Amino acid sequence: MADSPKKVVLAYSGGLDTSIILRWLQDTYRCEVVTFTADLGQGEDLEPARKKAEMLGVKEIFVEDLREEFVRDFVFPMFRANTLYEGTYLLGTSIARPLIAQRQIEIAEMTGADAVCHGATGKGNDQVRFELSYYALKPDIKIIAPWREWNLSSRTALLEYAEKNQIPIAKDKRGEAPFSVDANLLHASSEGKVLEDPWAEPEDYIWSRTLSPEEASDIPAYVEIGFEKGDAVSIDGEKLSPATILTRLNQLGHDHGIGRLDMVENRFVGMKNRGLYETPGGTILHVAHRAIESVTLDRGMTHLKDELMPRYATLIYNGFWFSPERQMLQAAIDYSQQDVTGRVRLKLYKGNTIVVGRDSEKSLYSADWVTFEESAVADYDHKDAAGFIKLNALRLRLKKMLQG
Repeated sequence: MADSPKKVVLAYSGGLDTSIILRWLQDTYRCEVVTFTADLGQGEDLEPARKKAEMLGVKEIFVEDLREEFVRDFVFPMFRANTLYEGTYLLGTSIARPLIAQRQIEIAEMTGADAVCHGATGKGNDQVRFELSYYALKPDIKIIAPWREWNLSSRTALLEYAEKNQIPIAKDKRGEAPFSVDANLLHASSEGKVLEDPWAEPEDYIWSRTLSPEEASDIPAYVEIGFEKGDAVSIDGEKLSPATILTRLNQLGHDHGIGRLDMVENRFVGMKNRGLYETPGGTILHVAHRAIESVTLDRGMTHLKDELMPRYATLIYNGFWFSPERQMLQAAIDYSQQDVTGRVRLKLYKGNTIVVGRDSEKSLYSADWVTFEESAVADYDHKDAAGFIKLNALRLRLKKMLQG
C-alpha cells in the first residue's frame, strides 16, 4: 500500500483483541509496532502485557503508571464541575480515553511513528473519543481502526486467527464472554450480552467493585474529606496524593455498597445502550464536593455552574476533551473554585452517602443572618421583603390584569 504506515503506536492491553490487532498490523501493513500499555488503576498486573508484546516481536514497549496523572489532570478537573452525563453517569470510561490518546501521540513523536491504532469497535463511543483526541493533538496523524477494516467479524474468527498465528489464548478467553468490562481507578463498567435486556435485573456476579447494600456493613462509617480550591487533598486530616485519595475512597465505597448505577444512555453514535457502572470513590467525592460548594460558592456561580454542567458533561462523553469549548468551560469552572476550600464530613451507610457536616474559613454561610432568633445583624429589615416581593410580582399582576 502506497500510504501504509511505517511505524504504529498501538494502545495495547495485552488481552486477546489487542494481541490479535498487533499481529494483524504486522501482517497487513508490514509495519513496525510500538505498544503502549497504561496503568490507570484497572487493577491488573501489566507485566504479562510486556512479555506478550516481546513474544510477538515488539522492540519498543511502553508500560506506564499514569494513575496520578489520570486523577490529577483529568478526573479532578471534571469533578470540579460536578459532572454527570444525563443526570447520573460520572463518566469513568469517557475521561480515561483522552489521557491514553495523549500519551499515544507523545510516544509517536518520541519514536518517530507516523500512525496510531486503537481497538475500539465501530459501534461504540470510544472510537470517537480516541480519534477526536488524536486529531486535536496531531492533525496529520494516520489512524488505524482495525474493527472498521478487517473481516474478523465473529469471536470464532478471532480465535481462529489467534491459533493460526500462535497467539496465546487464556482458557477463560476461549468461551464467549458473558459481558464486556472496562475498568480504571475511577470506575468499572459492564455492558453487552447478558445485560442487553434493560428489563432484566443484573446478577450479583456482575458487580466487581462494590458490595451490595444488603451485604454492606450494618455499622456506618464516617469520613472527613478536605478540599483546596475544589480538589480533594486529605482524608480524615491526612494529606494524600490524588490517586491515593481516590483509592481510599474506593475502598470505603466498596465496603458500604456505594456507587452502583444501572442506566440506559444515549451514545454519541446514535443508539441507546444499557450499562452498569460502579464508581464508589467517585460517588463519595461528588457528594462531598457539592457539599463544600454549598457553603463556599456564591448563589449566582452555583446556578450558572449547574446550567453549564450538562454541556460540559456532553463534551467529555462525546470525546471533545481537547476542544476549545471544553477548555473555555474549564477556565470558568476553575475560576469558580478559588474559594472552594474546607472540609466535609460524611456518613456512609448501605449504599448511601450522607452529608453530616461542612466547614470552611471561606464560608458564605452566616447563622447570624439566617437565624429565626434575635439576630445580631442590624442590616436586615423584614419590612424590605414587601417591596422585593411586590416588584417580582409585577409582571404576574400585569398579566392577570390585562389578560384576565
